[in-house]
Amino acid sequence: MPMSYKARRRWSLVILLIGLPAYIALAWYITSLFDRPSLWLELAIYVVLGVIWAIPLKAVFKGVGQADPDDD
Repeated sequence: MPMSYKARRRWSLVILLIGLPAYIALAWYITSLFDRPSLWLELAIYVVLGVIWAIPLKAVFKGVGQADPDDD
């Protein structure tokens, strides 16, 4: 069952305000456990981690910035 527009808006807000900072802190912590790689490898790791979080959540964020389609 697809989520309603209002549910997607609420979940996107929760994800951006709570989930994303938690994901950033977790990624930062995990990368700090290893020796610091070269600048380019470290940049590549952060870019990949920055894209990976959005792929499974694409359906939640899709169309959130548009007007409510159910609103008359």
